[in-house]
Amino acid sequence: MSRTKKFVYNSISAALVQVVALIVGFITPRIILQTYGSDINGLVVSITQFIAYFSLVEAGLSGAAVYALYKPLADNNRKAVNAILSAAKNFYTLSGYLFVALTLGMAIIYPVFVKSDSLGGYSVCFLVFILGIAGALEFFAMAKYRALLTADQKLYVLSIASIVSIVLTAIIVVVLAYYKINIIILRLAALTPVLLRSLILYLYVKQKYKYINYDETPNTKALNKRWDAFYLQNLGAIQGGAPVVILTMFVNLKIVSVYAIYNMIIGGMNGVLGIFISGLSSSFGEIIAKKELKTLQRTTEEFETSFYGILAVIYAVAMVTIMPFLKIYTSGITDTNYNLPFIGFLFVLNGLLYNIKTPQGMLVISAGMFKETRKQSTIQAIIIIVFGFILTPRFGIAGVLISSCLSNLYRVIDLLFFIPRNLTKLPVRKTFFRQCGLFTSLIIVWLSSRFMNINPQNYMEWTGFALLLGIYSIVVVLLMILAFDRHSLKNVFMRLKVLVGGVLHKKM
Repeated sequence: MSRTKKFVYNSISAALVQVVALIVGFITPRIILQTYGSDINGLVVSITQFIAYFSLVEAGLSGAAVYALYKPLADNNRKAVNAILSAAKNFYTLSGYLFVALTLGMAIIYPVFVKSDSLGGYSVCFLVFILGIAGALEFFAMAKYRALLTADQKLYVLSIASIVSIVLTAIIVVVLAYYKINIIILRLAALTPVLLRSLILYLYVKQKYKYINYDETPNTKALNKRWDAFYLQNLGAIQGGAPVVILTMFVNLKIVSVYAIYNMIIGGMNGVLGIFISGLSSSFGEIIAKKELKTLQRTTEEFETSFYGILAVIYAVAMVTIMPFLKIYTSGITDTNYNLPFIGFLFVLNGLLYNIKTPQGMLVISAGMFKETRKQSTIQAIIIIVFGFILTPRFGIAGVLISSCLSNLYRVIDLLFFIPRNLTKLPVRKTFFRQCGLFTSLIIVWLSSRFMNINPQNYMEWTGFALLLGIYSIVVVLLMILAFDRHSLKNVFMRLKVLVGGVLHKKM
């Protein structure tokens, strides 16, 4: 199967899982807010973020295992594949035990320092433990399959298993919340789909990879990039999770809930963007491993053009419609104020800065350049922590978002120069002009929206307006690319034409 076809299959399945996750991601928080309130919602978000940090005990292992598997899978070297997977399994098991120990420790300590208006200390303790179980299942039952399928560019299998798990989890949450079941029992019941997802992956790998043998002599040297990746992944987790942790420390759980609802919208958009990059890391990893520089340069330019165009359209719509959507979404929620236009603007700006470096960040992962980017990632983490601790006590959510924006802006500038110099050997100005074109498109759409009356009263009206604005944004972005990046756009359309032609020919 060609790289392009694998990309399409992975993208289609990723599109489905992201659409499902997007829908569920909007439905379940609203139900939790209505049934249990902002305090409980903020508590769950806070605990989940702390537990996510504990998952870092395996940080770097997944990335190192995937990177190590690229070549033996491409060469069909089954013995080497088994040796790497055996080593990965041993590390995952050890990491799992450490994760469980940390979760138990948090279950005891967290209720002492974080007070909830809705739950007592013992209840919070049980909630921490239950939310941690899902993470433990990842280590012991699923991680080794995820690494294999990712490296073999079969992310569509992971997507199918995720869809089943997400849908079943949503059904459980909606039904139990409707009957006002205790939040602890609800979260416990929601663990069932996680077990089912692991079972699906186990059965698939057992059927399709009959040669897999986890008893092969472990090749721990193949995972020697683990500790470099470990460091980079820790810093990435700090970047993504620091806002919730800092807000938990300096503000209160209701403000954490406000942050989570805004972040849910940005997360949904990022999920849509994830559709277009799913599976590409493995494809680029194969190209880099084979040292096909010309292919790398061509595909990198095509991907930047495509991704920045899509990014511009999605964030142009978000910039104009985020507050009207939140007004509808939080109607009837009165225990705290969710109508904060300046916070909405900062969230969109931060999301844009985070995503504009995606093409370059993906290449860092594909090339396994973890050690080479350690210094830059450290600076990025330091920026958000230092400014977060300085600004958040005074400015609340705005302070932590400004810190995140500064952190992401630094990384955008750094990767703009790092990737061409160390990997693609392409001129820096090309990527810079594409990024400038992205911001120009956003400004044009935003200025145009000032002449529109935007006041949707329900989801139907909001959807209609967002679709019209999306069509207008597509026109603006295409005109911008035609004016400044016509050659890359032509290559993208040629690739799509060949792909569609091949699919149609195969069906005939």
